Formats: sequence, C-alpha cells, structure tokens
Amino acid sequence: MTTFLTYTILGLVLGAVYSIAASGLVLTYNTSGIFNFAHGAQAMFGTFLYWQFQQWGWPVWLALVAVIGVVGPVMGAALHAVIMKGLRGTADVTKIIVTVSVLLGTVYLAQWVWDPDQARTVDMFFGTGAKVSVGGVEVRYHEIVCLVAAVAIAAGLRVLFTRSRAGVVMRGSVDDPDLLRLTGHDPERAAMLSWALGSTLAVTAGVLIVPISGGALDADHLTLLVIDAFAAAMFGRLRSIPRTFAGAMVLGLAANYVLAYLPSAGTFTGNLRVSLPMIILFTVLVVLPQDRLRGAAVRTRERYRPPTVRSAAVWGAVLVAGVYLYSLLLSDAGITTLALGMTFAIIALSLTVLTGYAGELNLAPLAFGAVATVVAFHFGVRGTGLDARLNVQGVLLAVVAAALVGGLVALPALRLRGLYLALATLAFGEFLSNMVLRDTTEHKLLGVRFTLFPDGSLVVPPLRAGPLDLRNGTSSLLTATVLFALIGIGLAALRGSGYGRRLAAMKDSPAATAMLGQDLVRLKLSVFMISAAIAGLGGVLMASATGTVSQENFTFVGSLGLLMLVVVAGIGYISGALVGGLMAGVGSAVLVATFNDLALGHEGMANVYTLLGHLVLVLTALVGMGVGRNPSGFVHDIADGYRRTRDGARPVLYAAGAAGAVLYVLALTGVIGAWTFGIAALCAAMFLPLVGDMYQAEGRAGRTPPELAGVDEPYTDELRAELDRALGLPAAHRPARPAPVLAGKGEANAPA
Repeated sequence: MTTFLTYTILGLVLGAVYSIAASGLVLTYNTSGIFNFAHGAQAMFGTFLYWQFQQWGWPVWLALVAVIGVVGPVMGAALHAVIMKGLRGTADVTKIIVTVSVLLGTVYLAQWVWDPDQARTVDMFFGTGAKVSVGGVEVRYHEIVCLVAAVAIAAGLRVLFTRSRAGVVMRGSVDDPDLLRLTGHDPERAAMLSWALGSTLAVTAGVLIVPISGGALDADHLTLLVIDAFAAAMFGRLRSIPRTFAGAMVLGLAANYVLAYLPSAGTFTGNLRVSLPMIILFTVLVVLPQDRLRGAAVRTRERYRPPTVRSAAVWGAVLVAGVYLYSLLLSDAGITTLALGMTFAIIALSLTVLTGYAGELNLAPLAFGAVATVVAFHFGVRGTGLDARLNVQGVLLAVVAAALVGGLVALPALRLRGLYLALATLAFGEFLSNMVLRDTTEHKLLGVRFTLFPDGSLVVPPLRAGPLDLRNGTSSLLTATVLFALIGIGLAALRGSGYGRRLAAMKDSPAATAMLGQDLVRLKLSVFMISAAIAGLGGVLMASATGTVSQENFTFVGSLGLLMLVVVAGIGYISGALVGGLMAGVGSAVLVATFNDLALGHEGMANVYTLLGHLVLVLTALVGMGVGRNPSGFVHDIADGYRRTRDGARPVLYAAGAAGAVLYVLALTGVIGAWTFGIAALCAAMFLPLVGDMYQAEGRAGRTPPELAGVDEPYTDELRAELDRALGLPAAHRPARPAPVLAGKGEANAPA
C-alpha cells in the first residue's frame, strides 16, 4: 500500500506540472489558432535563466519573480509581435514550421550561452528536507506547491475563458478577428496577451519540473520533457481546461505506475516509461471524435508551379552532369559528405509528394528511414568484415517494409487532418525512437534469436549490385544523384496525372473532393505509402553512406530540422527538396565543422570561430522563422527571377555562364579550393536574378513608365511590344497598318 500511495502522489505531482504546461498550449491555440511546438523550448530557456539568476547571487524568490513575472510574459509577447501575428492566412505546415524554427533556435541559443558539457542542477523550493508525512509517505513542500499551482491555474483559466470579457475577446481573436474589430476590440492585442500568459505558464512548468525529474539541467532533455504535455493538451482537444487537467493527471499517474509495477529487468520498462506520453497522444488522437470535413474557408498564400515531365527530365540531366563535374574537384571526404547530402534530399522528396502535393503532414520522415534501415541491416547484409555488402533484394525489402509501416501508421490516422495528423506522426516518430531504436536486448521469435539494435548501433555496408559497388565514393554520390533525378521525374509525372490532380484537389478542399465522389481514404493511404517508401530508400542510402548509424541519426528533432529547411526552400518544388535536403545533410554541418576545425587550428581566433559556428545554427533557425513572410519558399522567388532574367537580360546569363566556366577551370587546376568554388557558385546562382533585375532596370532608365504610355506620346509598335513585355503577355502578331489617306483627295500619303 505504501508503494502504491508513494507512486500515486508522485504521479499526481508530475501530472500537475504537465497540466500547467498543457494549459499554456490550450491558451495560445484557442486565441491565435497556432499550436506552439516551441512551448518546451520556452520552458527550457526560462529555467536556464532561473538557474543563472541564482548563480549571480539572487535569492530564490527574486529569481522566480523575474522569470515568471518578467521573462515569461516578455518572451511570449515578443514572439507574437515579431513572428506569430504574420502567420494569418498561411497553411498549417507553415504555422508548424515557424514554431519548430523557434524551438530549434531557442535550443541552439541555450547551448551557445550555457555549455552543454557543464553540469547544472536546480534545487526544490524550501530544499529537499522541507517535507510533511501523508499516510506514511513523505511529501516535499515543492511537490505541494506543484499541486496547488496546477489546481489554481486550471480554475483561473476556466474562469478566464467562460466568465470574463478578456477571455471572450481572446477566443474571438482567432474565430473572427474582423468581427472583433467591428466591436471595438483589437484582436492582435488579445492574441499578444494570450501568448504572454502561455509563455508564463511554460516557464512555470519548466521551473517546477526540473527538480522533480532530477538529473542535470539539459536543454534537449528539458525541451522534450515539456513536449510530453502535448498528450495532456489533446485530452481536451485543445479547448477544455478541465479535460486537459484530467488528462495530465492520467498521464502522470500512468508514467509512475509503469515504473512501480512493471519488471525492471532489461530496457523495456525504461523505454516504455519514456514513450508512454507519445503512445497516449497517438491513442487519444485516434479515439477522440474529429471535426467534420470543411472547405477551404480561407485561401492560403502558398503558390507553387509544378514542373512538366520534360523540364524535370532536362533539369535532372543537368543535375547529374553538374554533380559529376563537381565531384572531380572534391576529395574523398568531400564526395562522401556530398553523397550524404543527396540521400537527405531523397528523404526530402517524401515531404514534397506528401505535404507539397497532397497537403498531408508528416513530422517524422526520418522514422520511416529508420524502419527501412533496420530491415535492410537484418535481411540485406551479406558477408562479414570488409567483405560485407548490402544487396539489392535487401534494399527493395526495406523500401516495401517502410511503405507498409507508413500504411499501418496512416490507417488509424486517416480520419485526422492538419495539426492532428502532424501530432500523430510526431507521436509515431518518438515512439519508434524510444522503443525500437533503443532496444538493445536479445529477443527470441519462432526459434530465432535477434537484437533490433545490437550495441545501440547498426553497421550498414555499401550496396553492391553486379558491377556497381558503392564502396567507391563517386559511385555512391552519382547513384544517389541519379535516383534523386529519377524520383523527381516520377513525381513530376505523378503531379500532372489524374492522381496528382486528385491529390491537389484534396489539399485545396477535402470536402469538395469528397462531394465529387473521390475516395479520400484511398488517396491518403496511397500517398502516405508512396512517401514512406521514398523516405525508406533515402534512409537506407543515408545509413550506407554514413557506415554506422545509431538512434541519434533518426531523432524527431532531426526530422523537424529537415522539414523546416525543405519548407523554407519550397516544399511544393522538387528543387526545394534538393536544396532543403542538401542544407540539412551538408550545409550547416559542414560550416559548423569547418569553424570548429579553424578554432582548433588558430588558438588566437578560437573564440571568433566558435562564435561563427554557433551563429550558423541560430541563423538557420532564424531563416525558418521568416517563412511566414514567404510561405512558398525562396526557390519560388529565385525561379521567378531567372524567368525575368531569361526574358529580358540574357547577356547576364551568358556572362554568368562564362564566369562559372572560368572558376571551374581555376578549381580544377587547384588555383582555388573546391568548397570555395562551390560557395561562390551557390552565391552567384542565388544573386544572379538580382543582377538581372538591375540590368533590366538600367535598360529601362529614361523610358516612359508603362502606366504613362500613350499619355505624352502616341502609341507605336515598339511601345506596344514594351507594354506586352512589362505585363508578361505573349508577343502579338499584328498586320501592317494601312497608309493614311488624305481627306478629299483619295491619294495615299507617304509614310512618315
């Protein structure tokens, strides 16, 4: 009985902290329509500041007042004012990515300011010795504070939403902001207030939970710990504070009962304890009733131009040729790094077809890559030691397994849409990472003994198929590039087919698509399986290029980072998957490693290079935060710029091509480095449209502005052609105008 009572009290305390964190999520979602994935990061950052204030000699009460009364509200209000209020009219994926970018940026910033290798602890309020006895169980004052605070906050928010004018205004700010303005209220001010309160609750939860969970103060761990509160928030379907409170208590009690009554031998109980919030989250999402299908009430600002099969084939050939020429400049290590980036680009294509084409969300693409990698390791590796190779049959079996798992995950989640579907895939990714990829114990099934992740890692050898051996770095790079090009051509053909048009219709309006007789269940299931198969292929190639993979290679944080970069580049474009995948697999990692090497080699400049390495990570997240201003991605803008340059500034393209050829020759002869050439070529490719616009602006200097044409001068054929070009119209073929006739004489005048 004492054991039961002990774990019950501990479960109620943990549930109380989950309730505080989940209440903040419910508050911000109800008043802004944005689910704040950065909620845990805000809690983490406020807790680190709480620790820092105490290190500066502040008393506990003053540090607590500072972080809860000042830092929390200011952080939430600033987030809304700078970022969140610009997300109206954007798709769900854009809103999710912006908050994910805030999460990643906050974690990177905390690891920059507070060295992760230094141990830090946060003490309980009143100390660990301040406690009382309840039924023979010792309860600390800190735990009592958690319980009282949770009950008070739940009651206060209930009153705020149902009995106060401020609560009604907050809810109206997301339901109908225009109508709210007509009543004399400012919806942005109400939303800012809710974000300030939500951030305050997040910081409060962080300060309370760290002493309970024990261990050192760690940025990643604390962020994920508060993310567990997502399950509690979904108990109330992001609306009901009482049901959220009840769900948090169930979550806390279940987690502690697992530790109390399940066997402690092996890794199963510990892994289940960590995975339990995500298991409950997935179950709640599937079981609870969903909203009815609705049409597109608000048109989003995303605009994509799908390529034709012909243009995709041409650019695919250009990509393969360009990668081959660039590989001639690289060392073996550089080729391996670029091959790794191409495998990430293949995984990114799974997001293009699923989210860019169909509008469905998947926050765990790397999880399907992990499934395929495990299958390929156990069924596709032949030989031992240096002679070990991965065969084609193993890769095909891994791809099929990933597709089937994708279908199994999607099947119970087919009735989910938008945010709910995103959270379901997040729950699956976390469950796989914590339960499967941490399973290092030996199992016996049908007389066969096996270990899913022996020693916590998998050694995946290169693929060999007949004369093709991917142990050679160049072969591995070109194979990944050719596969990316072929899959991209296939996706272009799919997008232009009847199936692709049905996916686009489902993305635009599920209700209208269903009314036209389309089977949404079949569409969702098939596109999930296609996406999972592509992610599985990329995951196997990534593991083969890396050589040895562990659980850390497939974390959901890595999936979020990949998704963020693909959305920033343009998730509706095949080229967006290429750029986003390369950025995730090569870009930031290479830059950070370069600055770290420079710091080790130049002691006098070590601090400067270390600073630049941290800035790379933080700036990457900042780019993601700005996607709300350009939800179509920067590839969309660059492509439009190249079209303008091609139509009106061809000399700029010719000059850029000549300059690129000269730089390539210099790199080939060793005058400049390969990475120098790569960075210069990348910068030139991104800024060339700006040069083209400047060239065209200079050419138009002194000409009549289009809006004044025909006012101060007569129309001419040249002026008409200039207007057609300015308006983007095709050139008109006009018959020659007849010569004017002199009035009263019937004789033709000579043309002027």
